[in-house]
Parts: sequence; structure tokens; C-alpha cells
Amino acid sequence: MDVGAAEHTLDGSSPGGLKRSISNYERLRASIPGGVNSPFRGFQHVACASAVAPMLVMARGEGARIFDVDGNAYLDYVCAWGPLILGHVPPPVRDAARAALDEGWIFGASTRHEAAFAEAIRDCFPGMEMTRFVNSGAEAVQAAVRLARSFSGRSALVKLEGCYHGHVESLDMADERVRAEASGVVKALLDETRVAPFNDLDALEKVLDGDVAAVVVEPVPGSMGVIPPDAGYLPAVREACTRRGVLLIFDEVLTGFRVALGGAQERYGVTADITVLGKILGGGFAAGAYGGRRDIMAQVAPLGPMYQAGTFCGNPLTMRAGLATVAQLRKPGTYEALERRTARLTRGIAEAARALEIALEAPHVGSMFGLLFSDRPVRNLTDYQHCDDARFAAFFHGMLREGVYLPPSQSDAAVLSTAHTDEDVERTIEAAARVLRTLK
Repeated sequence: MDVGAAEHTLDGSSPGGLKRSISNYERLRASIPGGVNSPFRGFQHVACASAVAPMLVMARGEGARIFDVDGNAYLDYVCAWGPLILGHVPPPVRDAARAALDEGWIFGASTRHEAAFAEAIRDCFPGMEMTRFVNSGAEAVQAAVRLARSFSGRSALVKLEGCYHGHVESLDMADERVRAEASGVVKALLDETRVAPFNDLDALEKVLDGDVAAVVVEPVPGSMGVIPPDAGYLPAVREACTRRGVLLIFDEVLTGFRVALGGAQERYGVTADITVLGKILGGGFAAGAYGGRRDIMAQVAPLGPMYQAGTFCGNPLTMRAGLATVAQLRKPGTYEALERRTARLTRGIAEAARALEIALEAPHVGSMFGLLFSDRPVRNLTDYQHCDDARFAAFFHGMLREGVYLPPSQSDAAVLSTAHTDEDVERTIEAAARVLRTLK
């Protein structure tokens, strides 16, 4: 099955049908809540009359494609929700992981690979003078928040509305307090968190005062589509924090190594006090990191009083896979090619929608992009809430029938990998045009 193949309908008449996916989904649902170990993987946000399956179950990946348990192939624009910037099973990362498996994948003691990787990260993110490795982006955010409070002696936080920082109690659902009270999130922690709209400096200034420890920023929000920061916005946030002695935390779990080798900080010329990394960091293995200036990181145990630990932190398997990934990303032309292909993809889909008079915004930053059925540019959460979820759901399932796998919610960023080719991009644009015609 190839993208754009007319026979690929995923209704039982396609090459592999969907019987095994549906059977496996029922088995998963019997023993795992919702059948998923992360709610983003379910199709609950794209439920509609034209749905082809309650959920797909994948079997393997290769380059820019994934294959479900029925043998159907899809061009993958999810890439494991961002980590697979080199595509599925890239040989350099695979070989590095195999070497670690041969020599030992965990010791509970330090290895030389941790130092080498921390140095490589510092080369890409100069503001990360010291780094501590953890196991996920959410874990890194949680540690960064604790570090900011320990260093500053203050307790309050500011987050930007609609930005996602993992299931961290001080931040999770802080902009949805009514629902949060019924979800197990402690209200007292939410009371320590203030919220301001993204791209609104005046609103941010109003919630910054003497008891704020840090402002936590997703420099390019990727959980309400993809929202580029307004020109000058991030430097202005940096200046506002500096002026008040408030630490600036950049959550670069999505943008780190994705929008540039040095993340959003390189792209927009802003240096955070504390940086959080994840996703791409481990080359497809579970990883996260937080780091910053030496005086701030000196608070972290065993140097200082801020305790954070983890048995699997900095394990050699992840360190070696991460080093191999960064080495590939350093190759000349890598980011230029990603940027060019992403721009072509989003421009092509937007032009197809415009020709049909379908309201569609297709923003991109680096190799992150969004497909938002909206009649206005999306600059913040309020704008995003005007997007047409029902139309996106129909588009999502239409693209599945065409053999194109997008995030199953228009709120989540889609991405390209270095494995995607110009031909893949053109085929995806052609598939999108066919699906958009059915929506018209």
C-alpha cells in the first residue's frame, strides 16, 4: 500500500483490512484504561461518522512510514509525537543502541557517555552550563519547577494559557480550574499558578510580581496546533523576567533540536535561565533533561538542597542513542532541508484548501506544523477554540484512507523527519487535496 493508492480505503477492502487492529484494540481496552498508555494515542478527539477505526495498532516502522498489524502502510507525520526526527529505525541510532546492549544498558553508576552527552547539549544550548538527565519531558519540567522554587525562595509560577507541560501538578489544568478540581489535581497547587495568554505581553506583566519564582514558557506552543510567537514576543518575555528577578524556564521538549539544533533559543535569540528538553533528546528512547546556569544548577543534590533522583536517569542506552542522533543533526543542510519540505507541505495543503474556499490555517515553525480548520490566524488559546473539530475529524479519517497518519487531534503538532522525501511531501499534498474535495 502506498500513499495515494486508490484501493486504500481501510474499510475491509484495502490490502490488509483492519480486522487485526480492531481485535487488538479490544484486547488492549480490556486491560489498559481506554486501551492506551497515553491518552493522546486514542482517537477520541476524531470520533465521527466517517471514522474508519476506533484506533489503529502499529507493528513496525521504517524511515518515514509505519505499518499497522494488518500490514497497511502510512506516511507518518506523528513520528512518535516528535522524537523521531531521523525517522524510524535510523541505522546510526540503531547501531549505537546495539553497542549499548552488548556492553550493558544500565549500571546504576556513572558512565563516560553522560559527560559526552552533557557536553554535546551545552554546545547546542550554551545556556545549559550544567545538565541533569531524567526520563521524560514531564519529569524534567517537574524538576525544573522545583529547582526554580529552591533557587528563588519563591513559590508562585506563571504559565501561558493553552501551553502543555506534561502532567505536572503545578501546571496541569491550571487554565482549566473547574475541570481540574474533579481530576485529582490538588487545588492548593493550582492556586500557586497564574495564567496569561500566549503572545500577550501586557497580560503577562499584570501577573508578574514579587512572589513569582518562574515563568514557564513553551516558546512555540504545540498543543493548540502550532503557534509561532509574535515578532519580539519572546525577547520581551525575557526582559520582563530579568527586570523582576523572575527565572525564565523554556520548555523545549517539542522545540529542542526540532526547530533548530539549539531549539527555539537559537531560532529566536533568547537564552532561558532553565531549559527543559525531551522528545528528540533520546533518539527515540525515553529521555528528558533540565539544565541552566551553574549557580542555579548548584542547587541540585548532591551539590545543593533540591532533591531529584532516578534509577534510569542517564542510562548508557539512552545517552548513546542521543549522542548518535545529535551527530546526525549536526550534518550540514539538515535543518535547511527539513524547513524547505515543511514549508512546501503546509503551503501546498493551504493552497488546496484555498482553491476550494475551505478555511484552513497551516502554520509551521521549522519541521513542526499544524493543520487548523479556522477562519482566522491562531495566536492564542482563544483563537484556537474557534477551530472546527468536526471538520478536522473528517479530514483525519480521510487522510488515513489515503495512507497518511496525522496526530488524531488538530490541537497536536505534526512533524516531519529527515526520512521524509520531496516525493512523500508531494504525495501528501495530492492526498490532502482529494480529501479536502470530499469535505467541500
